[in-house]
Amino acid sequence: MASYHLSVKTIKRSAGRSATAAAAYRSASVIECDREGRMHDYTAKRGVETCFILAPNDAPDWAQDRAALWNAAEARETRSNSVTAREWELALPSEIPDAARIDIARAFAQALVDRYGVAADVAIHAPHREGDQRNHHAHILTTTRVMSAEGLTEKTRILDAASTGGPEIETMRGYWAGLQNHALELAGQEERVDHRSLEVQREEALSLGDNMRAEELDREPELKLGPAANAIERRAQLVAEAEGREYEPLTQRGARVHAVRQAKVMFTEMRERLELARDAWAEAREEGHGHVSAGLAALRAVAGRQAKEMEPDEVKQRLARIAGQELGADEPAPEAGANAIRNRLKQVLERDKSGPRQKQEHELEEERRRQRQLELERQRELDRDLGWEL
Repeated sequence: MASYHLSVKTIKRSAGRSATAAAAYRSASVIECDREGRMHDYTAKRGVETCFILAPNDAPDWAQDRAALWNAAEARETRSNSVTAREWELALPSEIPDAARIDIARAFAQALVDRYGVAADVAIHAPHREGDQRNHHAHILTTTRVMSAEGLTEKTRILDAASTGGPEIETMRGYWAGLQNHALELAGQEERVDHRSLEVQREEALSLGDNMRAEELDREPELKLGPAANAIERRAQLVAEAEGREYEPLTQRGARVHAVRQAKVMFTEMRERLELARDAWAEAREEGHGHVSAGLAALRAVAGRQAKEMEPDEVKQRLARIAGQELGADEPAPEAGANAIRNRLKQVLERDKSGPRQKQEHELEEERRRQRQLELERQRELDRDLGWEL
């Protein structure tokens, strides 16, 4: 299931970090730091699929040299608490091809270069062999100063100021969601991501009358497991698969993440079943079937082949349970039972007509009804002309 993640961090000297070390680690390369007089050698690191540097068109040639770029970034800052680089960490969809993941990471990095005038060093990482195999991700290190023909110049204050930094990052979060969703669509995937908070998404769902979607979003955000807990849970999953039993989380964080993921799966299945039932209901109604017949069609659509193989009495029993009735000794009168079933199915299968989308569907249904009525009247007039109507 596609998930959204974008985080922005800073490489600070006050935390004992350097841009040269960060760049060497993320690209699995070797960089000698001129300021520290240290050699950062991470060539033994595995899992780096590709890395590249993007810079403005008028940037000097040395900006494409990783060691030269980040040594220049370090040399440009003089304070002991300077921020020498900014890191954008992105989760890449596992549902799209490798080439598409590289394309959207490149597109996002290019957007950073174009918007802020910085240089961007991109490293795309494969999932760790001990971790979640869907965890494709990218690290994009950007300079904190504008890269021009003269080299690194003024600071990108728009990202540093409290009044503008937050909105700017939120804009880029939305842009990243759009890139992922476009790639998912091109890959023929139905999944989509949303960069907004769960609360904002839930309020939107409620405003549209989509109560099931609102219930689905009424949950805690998924926690980040971290390397240690992730390794423990990954091993537990492998053991469970080998022993042919259901996986049970071993850590508290793992249990919370597993519960959230299970809830997502459950709501996805419920939504699919509900949409299937609604489509079957609407199709049956358009064909002129009554509420009860349409309800049976919806039930059969959801149950699939199993429902087709059921005996008529069993279908009636299941339909009665959906309507909140129990057939048997206390079975209601036929007319009362039919009304109860009709009313209950209307509640379950018809959309609330109060929201904007539901209002459109209601108007469409009314227009279809009018068209059927006109067609019936035209047929009757034709029958009269032919002398077939008494």
